[in-house]
Amino acid sequence: MSSLQAPAGLQPSASYSFTMRIELRQLPGAFASVAHAVGAEGAILGAIDLVRVDQRGVIRDVTVACVDAAHGERVVAAVRALDGIKVVSVSDRTFLMHKGGKIEVRPKVPIKTRDDLSMAYTPGVARVSSAIAADPESAWTLTIKGHTVAVVSDGTAVLGLGDIGPEAAMPVMEGKAMLFKDLGGVDAFPLCVNTKDVDEIVKLVQQVSPAFGGINLEDISAPRCFEIERRLKETLDIPVFHDDQHGTAVVVLAALLNALRVVGKRAEDVNVVVVGAGAAGLACAKIILEHGVNDLISCDINGILHPDREDLEGELAAMAARSNKRGLKGTADDALAGADVVVGVSAPGAFSPDAVKTMAKDAIVFAMANPTPEVQPEDCWQHVAIMATGRSDYPNQINNVLAFPGIFRGALDVRARGIDEAMKLAAARAIAAVIPEEELGPEYIVPSVFNRAVAPAVAAAVAAAAIESGIARRERLPVQGAPPTEEMKLPGF
Repeated sequence: MSSLQAPAGLQPSASYSFTMRIELRQLPGAFASVAHAVGAEGAILGAIDLVRVDQRGVIRDVTVACVDAAHGERVVAAVRALDGIKVVSVSDRTFLMHKGGKIEVRPKVPIKTRDDLSMAYTPGVARVSSAIAADPESAWTLTIKGHTVAVVSDGTAVLGLGDIGPEAAMPVMEGKAMLFKDLGGVDAFPLCVNTKDVDEIVKLVQQVSPAFGGINLEDISAPRCFEIERRLKETLDIPVFHDDQHGTAVVVLAALLNALRVVGKRAEDVNVVVVGAGAAGLACAKIILEHGVNDLISCDINGILHPDREDLEGELAAMAARSNKRGLKGTADDALAGADVVVGVSAPGAFSPDAVKTMAKDAIVFAMANPTPEVQPEDCWQHVAIMATGRSDYPNQINNVLAFPGIFRGALDVRARGIDEAMKLAAARAIAAVIPEEELGPEYIVPSVFNRAVAPAVAAAVAAAAIESGIARRERLPVQGAPPTEEMKLPGF
């Protein structure tokens, strides 16, 4: 199949990019046929690197971005079919990045002499261990605990892939650890567990918790994730944060704060519809209500949540009782009629472009299903004031990476015992405030994930909120480059 565009609804991405090593004759225009074949298949031609020139011709490495694996296979086949072109090899760039894993452990101090060894390990380490035994709180200073988070998953709800198991979840958790370190200076380690039993997961996390300053729960399916988080919060004295819920909610609220500023509406005056009542959807609904929105409707796959629905229990029943003050019934599309905001955290097609057309003037649409949004932006742009998705190739990407590195950095800085609602609200407001008022616009309501101002701003706001609410162990932030404090001095000195 050849076409002049990629498969409908999707754009080529680096996540489906590959490098072809091709051999071709050294003639004017020889490469033009390759470029034409790539373009005719709707792929994007990237870097073109010269490998070597010899008597047989020219060897080049050609990087191509596609929309999926099948698209890539068609592109390679099209190039292989060209006369005078030999495809020597094809390397998937994403798989190459993951070869051998994406993270490693390195020592912070060198061990080059016997003195180094005697202090880092036996016999000197015994003095430090004894000091911690006498004062367990000193573990925050004398071990990695004060800057380390466990990323815990059972692999049951991974990236829209679903239940793929703990081994398959590892690349995702490694990526999470990379972002923790790069953006928040937090050392995170993936713990993918080979059990789906709630009791076993809770017990395991409780048992390893002494080594960590916080627990990030990740990609655990609902409703089990609610029970696991609740029980860990009740029994541990360190932050427990289910990022699929609360990270999503924080960034959604940040985007909503700025979107409302752009359209000139107030939170207490708007009608918000949340489509999707899984872990993320319920958390989004809760934080939006906490912020002060009075008129909120939540929808699941069976339609609007309302107290008369007999199929609701647990978290869904609680949300039905807390929301939908107008008592609406029907589908998600029905709920959108006259709404100011719709937040989609569900699946493609969960609400329709036609329903978006029935929303209020200056409508705000967050369609965050990934990789395919609930509605395609191209079908809605002319009918809404602001459009946001979870994708990086459209404006206003709503991405959890804006939240979790700074949230944990701030919590660790003050040695927080948990992460409460005040800290989440502070994080959302800090993210929103990174964009100056004069720079806000319909296509710029959330900062870039590469904006290095975000994590420090979030950390400071979260730390301050923790201190204010009394959840912090210490009421000051560490100063970079400062001399050792009293608590860092060893006993007897």
